[in-house]
Order: sequence, then C-alpha cells, then structure tokens
Amino acid sequence: MKQVQIFTDGACSGNPGPGGWGAILRYGEHEKELSGGDAHTTNNRMELTAVIKSLDALKEPCSVTLTTDSQYVVNSVTKGWVYGWAKKNWIKEKNQPVPNAELWQQLLPLLKKHNVEFVWVRGHNGHPENERCDELAVIQRDLFSR
Repeated sequence: MKQVQIFTDGACSGNPGPGGWGAILRYGEHEKELSGGDAHTTNNRMELTAVIKSLDALKEPCSVTLTTDSQYVVNSVTKGWVYGWAKKNWIKEKNQPVPNAELWQQLLPLLKKHNVEFVWVRGHNGHPENERCDELAVIQRDLFSR
C-alpha cells in the first residue's frame, strides 16, 4: 500500500454560518491541496468534510496518516463512537439523532477502504501543514460569506 499523509482543517464563521475546509495530501514528493466550503454549515461539518473529501480523492487503497486538529473527528473514530452509532441506526442516547450522520455514513466505507491512523494536533499552534489547511479553509469560508 502507498503511504500517504493527509492534513485537514475546517473553519466556520458562526456556528452555523459560512464555512470552509482545507486539506493537503502528500505522497512522497508529490503534494496536492484541496478545499471547499458551504454557505450554511458548522465547524464540525467542515472538519468532517475535509477528511471525507481527502480520503475520497485517493485513487486506490492506501495506508494513511491523517493529521487534524479536530478532536470531534479523532475521538469519534478512535474511541469507536461512530461504529456504535452505526449499530444503533444513527441514534444516540435519549433517542437523539447523531449529528452529521450522513457525513459519518460517507466516512465509514472510506475507513474500510484505507488503513487510516488518526493523529491529533493542537490547532493554531504553529504546525505548518495545519496552518496551511486553516488558510485554505478560511479562504473558502470567506468566499461563501459574501
């Protein structure tokens, strides 16, 4: 399997509000930046969308180290919450629907396709790739806030 590094971030002005996401995909010496946004979204949706779009951009199964500043994404996967939600038909305790269930449903097949290791980094803390992903996300957020 190819060893790929992915870095992601999301940004939102208001929650909900206009938002954007950014990602860097790195394979060896090759690097690609991806970004997008939405006029009415949340920060968690943008964080999750960045991960989905990045993994979906890979043309074949890969071994991925995915670095993000989103504890929401990292904890939901590494602590197994998302798998429990799927087993319970996307219903949480007290019969509440899982937020962003449709996005989690898009992510699960990608996690089966790729071998993904999640790495959490503190945001806005000088991590070069995280800072660049934030720039990409903010550019998109600002485009959608017009």
